[in-house]
Amino acid sequence: MVCVHAHPDDEAIFTAGVTSHYADLGYQVILVTCTNGQLGLDEHARPGSDPLHDVEWTRATRAGELQRAAIVAGFSRVISLGFDDSGMAGWPQNARPSAFMNAEVDAVAATLAAIFDEVHASVVVTYDENGFYGHPDHIMANVVTRRALDAATSPRRLYYPVVPTSVLKEFIEGARAKDVFLPAWVLSAGLNVPDELVASTMDVRAFAKRKQLAIATHASQVDNAELVTMSDELFTMLFGIEYYQRAWSRDVTADDKSDLFGGL
Repeated sequence: MVCVHAHPDDEAIFTAGVTSHYADLGYQVILVTCTNGQLGLDEHARPGSDPLHDVEWTRATRAGELQRAAIVAGFSRVISLGFDDSGMAGWPQNARPSAFMNAEVDAVAATLAAIFDEVHASVVVTYDENGFYGHPDHIMANVVTRRALDAATSPRRLYYPVVPTSVLKEFIEGARAKDVFLPAWVLSAGLNVPDELVASTMDVRAFAKRKQLAIATHASQVDNAELVTMSDELFTMLFGIEYYQRAWSRDVTADDKSDLFGGL
C-alpha cells in the first residue's frame, strides 16, 4: 500500500487506522508526503499566514515529527517530495513557484508512478477530487496521483478516505454533545459525499489508541489538541471506523467491503 498525503500529520489524521491494520498483517505500507508543511503552526502557534511566522522552525520541526509519527502509524518507508506547502486557498503563498499546487503535474506523476512500480504497490490511497476539505495541496495530491496511475503498471486499486454525509452529521453531533472542539477541516469535510460512494468500511477500533498517538506525535500542530486529549472511549467512538471510496480499479472489484486488498 502507498498513501500519498499532502502534509506532515495528514497520514496520522486520515489513514493511520488502515495503515496500522495492514502493517500488523505484514503488508508493506509506504508513505509519500508531498510538502514540508512549512506553513503549519510555528513554536508560538502562529499560522503560516502570520507575518511573524517562523518558517524555518516549522519546516524542521515537522520533518522530525513526521518521521516519528510514521513509525507509529505503521509505515515502513517515508518518501518526502519536498515541495513547499501552498497554504490555504487564497493565501498569497499560493502564487509561489515552489508551492506544491504549482508543480508540474506530469513530472510529479512520473515520480509517483516510479515509486508505485518500485515497491509493487497494489493499493494506492489519496484524497478525493475536493481534497477532502478543499485544501489546494490535497487537491493537487489527487491530480498527480490520478495521473500517475496512467503510467504505473503495479497498482490495482485507488481509494479515497471519506466521511459520508450521514456519518459526518452523527460525528459532529456526538462531538458537540461531549463539548469537543473540532477543527474547521472536520466541519467542512464530507458535505457532498453520499453514503453510497463508500465501498469499504474499515473497523480500526483496535488501532484507535495508536492513531491518537500518531496525531499527538505532531505536537507542534496544537490545533489538533482536542483530538489528542479526548478520552480513549470518545476517540474510539469518533475515529474507530474509517470509510473509503473506491475511485479506480484495474479489474472488476467486489470483495473489498471490509478489506482494501479483498480479492487481490
